[in-house]
Amino acid sequence: MIRQAALDSLPVRGAVPALVSALDGHGAAVLCAPPGTGKTTLVPLVLAGLVGGGPRRRVVVAEPRRIAARAAARRMAWLLGEAVGGSVGFTVRGERVVGPGTVVEVVTTGVLLQRLQRDQELAGVDVVVLDECHERHLDADTVAAFLLDVRETLRPELRLVAASATTDAAGWARVLGRGGPGDAPVVEASGVSYPVETVWAPPARPVRPPHGMRVDPAQLTHVASVVRRALAEREGDVLCFLPGVGEIARVAGQLGGVDAEVLQVHGRAPAAVQDAALTASDHRRVILSTAVAESSLTVPGVRVVVDSGLAREPRVDHARGLGALATVRASRAAGRQRAGRAGREAPGAVYRCWAEAEDGRLPAFPSPEIRIADLTQFALQAACWGDPDASGLALPDPPPAGAMGAAREVLVAVGAVDGAGRPTPRGLRMARLGLHPRLARALLDGSAALGARRAAELVALLSEEPPREYGDDLAGAWRQARRGGDAYAARWRTEVSRLERAVRDPAVPSPTPPLPETADSAPSPPSRGSAPDPSGAPPPAPRASNSPRLRPGVPPGEAGISAPPAFEERGPGRSPGGAAAPDDLAAGLVAALAFPERVAKAKGEHAFLMANGTGAELGDGSGLRRAPWLAVAVADRPPHSASARIRLAAVIDEDTALAAAAHLRTEGEEVRWEDGDLIARATQRLGAIELAVRPLRSPDPALVRAALLDGLRSEGLGLLRWSPDAQTLRARLGFLHRTLGGAWPDVEEDGALLDRADDWLEPELSRARRRSDLGRIDAGQALNRLLPWATGEAARLDELAPERLEVPSGSRIRLDYSAEHGQPVLAVKLQELFGLAETPKVAGVPVLVHLLSPAGRPAAVTADLASFWRGGYRAVRAELRGRYPKHPWPEDPATAEPTRHTNARLRR
Repeated sequence: MIRQAALDSLPVRGAVPALVSALDGHGAAVLCAPPGTGKTTLVPLVLAGLVGGGPRRRVVVAEPRRIAARAAARRMAWLLGEAVGGSVGFTVRGERVVGPGTVVEVVTTGVLLQRLQRDQELAGVDVVVLDECHERHLDADTVAAFLLDVRETLRPELRLVAASATTDAAGWARVLGRGGPGDAPVVEASGVSYPVETVWAPPARPVRPPHGMRVDPAQLTHVASVVRRALAEREGDVLCFLPGVGEIARVAGQLGGVDAEVLQVHGRAPAAVQDAALTASDHRRVILSTAVAESSLTVPGVRVVVDSGLAREPRVDHARGLGALATVRASRAAGRQRAGRAGREAPGAVYRCWAEAEDGRLPAFPSPEIRIADLTQFALQAACWGDPDASGLALPDPPPAGAMGAAREVLVAVGAVDGAGRPTPRGLRMARLGLHPRLARALLDGSAALGARRAAELVALLSEEPPREYGDDLAGAWRQARRGGDAYAARWRTEVSRLERAVRDPAVPSPTPPLPETADSAPSPPSRGSAPDPSGAPPPAPRASNSPRLRPGVPPGEAGISAPPAFEERGPGRSPGGAAAPDDLAAGLVAALAFPERVAKAKGEHAFLMANGTGAELGDGSGLRRAPWLAVAVADRPPHSASARIRLAAVIDEDTALAAAAHLRTEGEEVRWEDGDLIARATQRLGAIELAVRPLRSPDPALVRAALLDGLRSEGLGLLRWSPDAQTLRARLGFLHRTLGGAWPDVEEDGALLDRADDWLEPELSRARRRSDLGRIDAGQALNRLLPWATGEAARLDELAPERLEVPSGSRIRLDYSAEHGQPVLAVKLQELFGLAETPKVAGVPVLVHLLSPAGRPAAVTADLASFWRGGYRAVRAELRGRYPKHPWPEDPATAEPTRHTNARLRR
């Protein structure tokens, strides 16, 4: 029996007519409703015609997480007075509860994405509700783009609703309005959530900010103390938000002895634990949760939220090929969403573990994953959809070009797409496996070498990083999972069975053979240190379609690898496909196939160099420290660290490394400037790893010349021979370039001169073979080649910028044309300028006169000699006449005789 009173009490009911009208008129709408208003439960029932008397329609509700999908389905079924699997069902990875009469199906966005790739028309579905759009998971954004594409090209009658409590309504209205007369309508529900008091609870002492994955233990101790405070000051259950599983475990360890049951809820927790948190209890509880509890869940009994203010976001270093989840400050939108959990059923309170003054400086919304995450899986999805660069998709944010380029390189390397980005038959098969493309490659090629079962076991280990207590040796973790009885081992065995079936029968990619659309694909692997995607987003599955967007090209053929010698049959007793290979070598092969750019060669007892050029180090006490080669499965690079930190790896030999990373192997001549001289050698490399080297007797002259130029750029033109005359010539030419420009060359900056190396350093540069040869090149003679000979101006060099200037005493004084002075400097003894009324000029520029004492020490500086004779001279004369009485100090220097000599010499 329908629970009408409960339905009538849901605040969103008042906005339903406007939503229905918006969908009738536009076909798409944005629904903004505060937490607890019933947007996740009532709206789908009304749109499906199960309540409210509307026409019967089939509705699919997409949730970002499995726990939210299960909870939403159970709540809707309860409102209808039915069991799940009747009118309302759900499908998540590994679990499907639907029946022939199901008209509302709640799925994860990963499941919906997989279905769209199989059936772009989404036959039989009338309405799709995209819930919790504000979280901006990559697969949710992709689903929205694909659905808009379907609406625009195939099914204009398909209705779309983007629903959230804190979403950027204007942005989603623009996206959903694509192809229509304008932006999609925005419908707002003014919920009746209960008031939530905010308590600011910053730490008493400063704590270190998050660094990579690390959270200051003092911060976690503070969070635990705030939980205890909340238990003492408030009634009801306490929901505490923390960034990750490790932080949850550490805070739980500090809550021993509290008068409440402590539950740990996260994406890896067993379904029973997750469901227990959503079930009312007679005793008080403390629920420690990651962001899974931010979504559309009403956690019964919660009256208090303790918000650590921290969240996890993916980060990718595309240049180095390493990534990690980073702990960041949660956005203000996330803070509102978290706080709302305290006011779902009654007035509540939120304890925020930061100062009120910091709140306004937090980001408004979380960073969209498409801007910061690994896009390899997304790129394969887009390729299978028929839009390899995703330029035609209506995404809320476009994918960064650099990230897409890195993703394309990976897909080409594993044979998933061709040079134009179109999926190959191998790529289509990889997509059907429900794995990240790296792991799909490892499963396909590893199965050929090891057998389907062993390859599936290892790939399942890579798809969800094993617990830290399993150790950093992949082979050891494999053995631990086989005999383990923990929750991880149970999930691992389930995934192994799925992968084994999938690789043996590629047409059956899901865990339930009769229902290929019922399972999420596995999450992205913890490649480069990342944790599994909690949404379970799958890579695209190929789909038969008449869509003009789908034009898969003719592939170049399936690309695999042959087994290295260690895996070849060596006699009787070996099972086919290398199934009897030792665990260590088998684990290394699969890891190397998944991450070929991370095969690593030892360069010390615990230090390694990966093929991608990044250094990597093992932890203290690792049993892998003496391995000559490793296949690194999981690594991260903490911010500001030069080396990666190896978290999971396997021993391999050189043959395995060469086979798995064959596309990275190169041979060639290396001629470069290194450690102050020219290095010329023939090398064999595996990416950045040097395999073999020998000296080159006759290197390519062009490479030698380029390397010598690199040396000149890095160490400067001082490598050439600069005589005093050459330095003076450079300064004179620089002055003329600054003053007259035109044909006079720019010679002051090394870069400008090196850009014209052909014009002045030849033929000597091409004849040089080493550093010492550069030191024999006469820079002054070479600079003469840059003079404007063609225009005839070169002949005027001594006229326009003379090296020396004759002064009234008859002396020829060298001018200083250094650029720092801005004008030529004439440094001359004061007595030698007697009788000179005007300041000398060079190329029309007055020289800067440095007047010197008889001893050659600075006495005065002037650019206006006439003014100095009239005024400044008197002070200089008064000061120096007594110190140098043997030299002339006339009262009127403008009419006195210039001299280089003393008074006595003058009298003779």
